[in-house]
Amino acid sequence: MKKILLASVALFGFAGAASAADLPVRAAPPAPIVAAVPIFTWTGFYVGVNAGVGFNNGDDDLVFGGDTIFADSDNDASFVGGGQVGYNYQMGSFVVGVEGDLQWADFGSTTYDFTGLGGGLITRDSGDWFGTVRARAGVAFDRALIYATGGWAFADNRNGWTVGGGIEYAITNNLSAKLEGLYVNLNSDDFTVPGVGTVSTGDTDFGVVRAGLNYRFGTY
Repeated sequence: MKKILLASVALFGFAGAASAADLPVRAAPPAPIVAAVPIFTWTGFYVGVNAGVGFNNGDDDLVFGGDTIFADSDNDASFVGGGQVGYNYQMGSFVVGVEGDLQWADFGSTTYDFTGLGGGLITRDSGDWFGTVRARAGVAFDRALIYATGGWAFADNRNGWTVGGGIEYAITNNLSAKLEGLYVNLNSDDFTVPGVGTVSTGDTDFGVVRAGLNYRFGTY
């Protein structure tokens, strides 16, 4: 009887082991797929708008016969606004690019007194627009960009140069805000005064402080 019981226990044990071996094995659940966080870059084209204040130097000098005549403009500060387009390329933390802009500005007019020379009073408009084409170079701290800028400036039939700098911050991957300052210097301009002759203005220089928004077509 004992042998029969032991044989029965052994038989049931083998049968249980075989049944367990036949059971399906539950596979471990797959690891969740985590999308990679896109790395922000300043590389890409952008367009934008800006607005600010322009500060005339307050004096428009005029050269005639070797003498310099000074006259004060009737508007030393003006609202400045316009648009810009540009392209950035980022290499590590360094960002280089080019930007062009057109600006509306009203610095009023300047009146010159030529009565002592037989020419009377001459009033000339100081112009109501200017533009720049500039290189930009700076250092990026993730979404913040500190940069210097400089290049060609122009207005009407006058050429010159500009230099400045600013800071730009990417609010989103496509929208950035900037604060920028520029110094603009335009070459002299010649004109004729009846009864006097051809006279030449000195260089026109002014400063610009402006804020802007850029929509960036970046690569992410």
